[in-house]
Order: sequence, then structure tokens, then C-alpha cells
Amino acid sequence: MQIAPTLIEGRVHDLGDGFAVRRLLPAQQARHVGPLVFFDHIGPASFAAGKGMDVRPHPHIGLATVTWLFEGAIRHRDSLGSLADIRSGEVNWMTAGNGIVHSERTPPDERRDGQTLHGIQIWVALPQADAEVDPEFHHHDRTQLPRISQPGVDAILIAGDAYGERSPVKVFAPMFLLEVKLAAGTELALPPEHAERGVYLVEGAVRWGELDLSPTQMAVQAGSSVPSLRAKQDSRLMLFGGAALDGERHLWWNFVASSRERIEQAKAEWAAQRYAPVPGDEEEFIPLPG
Repeated sequence: MQIAPTLIEGRVHDLGDGFAVRRLLPAQQARHVGPLVFFDHIGPASFAAGKGMDVRPHPHIGLATVTWLFEGAIRHRDSLGSLADIRSGEVNWMTAGNGIVHSERTPPDERRDGQTLHGIQIWVALPQADAEVDPEFHHHDRTQLPRISQPGVDAILIAGDAYGERSPVKVFAPMFLLEVKLAAGTELALPPEHAERGVYLVEGAVRWGELDLSPTQMAVQAGSSVPSLRAKQDSRLMLFGGAALDGERHLWWNFVASSRERIEQAKAEWAAQRYAPVPGDEEEFIPLPG
């Protein structure tokens, strides 16, 4: 039996100065899809010369974060001493594990000249057995990522495995994450080997099974029978999913854990400033929400 995809509209958060973020996961219709527990569409936001994004140092536990940009640049720093500017087609993958602190800011050149920032940020819950691993950070440039090319299809495999390819990005559970461009009229089957799957339409128009998707809409689906996608216009979309999570997760602020007690421990440690500082960005931090 084929299960129909479920539509998710998301919620827009205005961060000021014309900078908005649309949150698709977690949602009432789906708290997670495979190991993905958080999905934000950033922008597009235009920053004038001298302006930029400044996300002050803040902590994470129990997850991995991935940033994927269509346009613009973000400078990542973390408590491991990592420093990397991410641009379109590159991957920043940060495994928080037992605790990491990072900041995300506009790099100096883009702040001086102004830029348009547009992309996706995702949290991937770590399996319970790996939730307390030591933190890591890895940057991958565009030449390292597999491309899937078929008539009318141009796809980049960001993480996980799909369509006979495997990304070099280190993951902890079966998953897939792709950016896909489809020419109008093209049909594409989603990877059937993954139990849960989702589609997020960035631009264009697609039909998934009997469901029509417009830009900024997401649809999710599970089951052994997978409907195909068909592009009604030239379209750009994100495909994602994986194996079902090994149990529910609690999300509070920037923390992900299998127990509320672990969340409380992380809150207490951040409030007491027991996390390591971010080299080169030690002057500011985001206080624990009240």
C-alpha cells in the first residue's frame, strides 16, 4: 500500500533587518524525518554593505548540524578551534556529541561589500549509542561531493547514500540529503531503501504522488512504496530522510537528547559557563533562555 505524502507549510520567524527563517521541522505533522529533527530555510536575505549575520557563540549536544548554502557565505568558529567559511556547494558538518560551542557570522569581505544569504540548516539527531561522542567538525568542498546526473536531473549528494552514491561526510545512521535540480517534465523516483523521506521545494513546482508542492512547502512520507516526483516547472528542491530514529528526542533551545535529565544537565552547564570558549570569538555568548 502506498502512503500519501503529508504537507508541511512551516512557520516564518522574522529576525529583523529583512532576515527571515522558515522552520519546517519539527512540525505537528512530523517531529522528525529519518534522523532529521530540525529543518530551517534561511532567507533569501539581502545584507547591505557593512551589515551581516551575527549568531553569537551558543552550545549544542546530541546532534550534528549541517549548513548548505545556495548563495552567500557564513564564517563558522567553534570551541575545537575550527575556522571555516562556507559558500555555495560546500558542506559544514559539525558533530556536537557531548557538547560543543560555535558561532556563525558573516565573513569580513561579505560584511564589507554586502551579500545575499540563502540556504538550509539542518539538525541530525545522533543515535543513542553515539549521543555522547566527542565533538568533531569537518568541512567538505564541492569537488568532494558526488553528483548524480540523469536526463533532466542534476543532483548533489550532500550526506548519506542514495542512487548508488555515498557522500564522504561522516554520518552515524542511514540517511540521505540531496540538493536536486529538475527540468520541467522530469520524473524522479526517491531512494526506496530509506524508510522515511521528505521533499522541500525551494523554487519551481513539483507533484509528488497526488500532492502538488509550491515553493517553501515540504512534504513527508514513509512506507515501502514510494511515489515519484514530477517537475511541473524547472525546480530546485531538497530531498532527505533515512532510517527511523531509535526513540523519541527532546528538543530544548539548541539541545537534543533522549532524556529530559540530559537537557537539564546541559542547561545547568551552560548557565554556569562550563562549556569551552570559541577561540577568536570569546567576547560574546548567548545567555540561556529564561
